[in-house]
Amino acid sequence: MTNSEMTLKLLVDKRDGKVMFAEASKDFVDFLFYILTLPIGSITKLLAKEPLSGSLGDLYQSIENLNNIYILENKTKDTVLNPKSLSYIPNQDLLLLSKDSPTIKKRFYTCSNVNRRCNIVTEEPKSACPNCRYAMSNEMTYFVPEAAKVAATTEVGFVKEVVTYMVRDDLVVQPMSTISAITLLNKLSIKDVCVLGEKEVHFGMAEGLKLLKASLECKNVLTRVFLDSEDQVKIV
Repeated sequence: MTNSEMTLKLLVDKRDGKVMFAEASKDFVDFLFYILTLPIGSITKLLAKEPLSGSLGDLYQSIENLNNIYILENKTKDTVLNPKSLSYIPNQDLLLLSKDSPTIKKRFYTCSNVNRRCNIVTEEPKSACPNCRYAMSNEMTYFVPEAAKVAATTEVGFVKEVVTYMVRDDLVVQPMSTISAITLLNKLSIKDVCVLGEKEVHFGMAEGLKLLKASLECKNVLTRVFLDSEDQVKIV
């Protein structure tokens, strides 16, 4: 996700005030794919200020408030409060573009015992070496070859940019085509195209958080995020 905001075109049923589908580019589809790679702790953190229907928000808050004296010495609360996605892609995660979200930098540590070479690596600096029990606090330099840097800058995200994508109200994704659009309208029992209208919307940080929350609660995600009770008279 190279831009913090993008534009989507929605096909809307003006009669019922529902989104049929969105015409989306690679960036939006990459964002949807990225949601599935987020650890549950990261999702809860992102929605911490939103009223959650379940108990995960309460659990997250209780862990945040728990005194560190109850945490094992080789562990930190940050492991569960700020977990890292295994599919992290720099500049691709729209949800982490807020000013208070630092860029994740991978750090690796080896055993601090200078008298022996244990050849063990970890991402947890408070871990104890399983061989000699010394602290794994010796930070290593992470080197990225130039070839890998070029590959990362030339092809990022999850899907190819050669086509436009159709994203349905329930977030089902498929390549956009006339046949797929007609098939969907028939499936939704749309007989009169006069009830359909086009709506152009902007998708940024606020909408991203709304979409994340709605995707955990309902099937009509795009309708909940982009339409309100007044939209039916505004759509052309």
